[in-house]
Amino acid sequence: MSEKKQSVQHTHDNDLTHSMVHYLLAIHKLKESKGYARVTDIAHEMGLTKGSVSTALTNLKKRELVLEDESKFLSLSASGHEAVHGILSSRTLLFYFLKDIIGVDEEIAHKDSCLMEHLMSAESREKFFNFMKILCSNDLKGMQFSTSFDFNQFEHQHDFEEIQKGDTYLKSE
Repeated sequence: MSEKKQSVQHTHDNDLTHSMVHYLLAIHKLKESKGYARVTDIAHEMGLTKGSVSTALTNLKKRELVLEDESKFLSLSASGHEAVHGILSSRTLLFYFLKDIIGVDEEIAHKDSCLMEHLMSAESREKFFNFMKILCSNDLKGMQFSTSFDFNQFEHQHDFEEIQKGDTYLKSE
């Protein structure tokens, strides 16, 4: 019997560009900090014109990632919210890997993790999370790796993903 090979979804299949991700993150951040998000707020947050924000949001609404109520307040749909938490989770994992494990300068780790965050699949994110937990908790051939973030406080990757809030890399504030 041959096993059915699971179809792998590539980044271009996801259709979430770096720019789209930033709109989703801006809505998420505004909703968390102010309790609401409007086109004007997003334009101000991102340093863009209201027209360019409106155009981008039309595309995100068509993809059912962003919702707009009758008062023009924006929010993330369930799938938009899930995408944001996945993206923030990927960014956090990449940031600590680049900064603490391979020694990239913090500013570069921030920029690079931002550029790569939307490219990682859910499967890779989960495997990467588990890898970081193992890497930072075991003595591998006499080498101890550690990060300034304790991944071992989470039993599962899903628990880690759920607490993602924004661009803070989960620092206590």
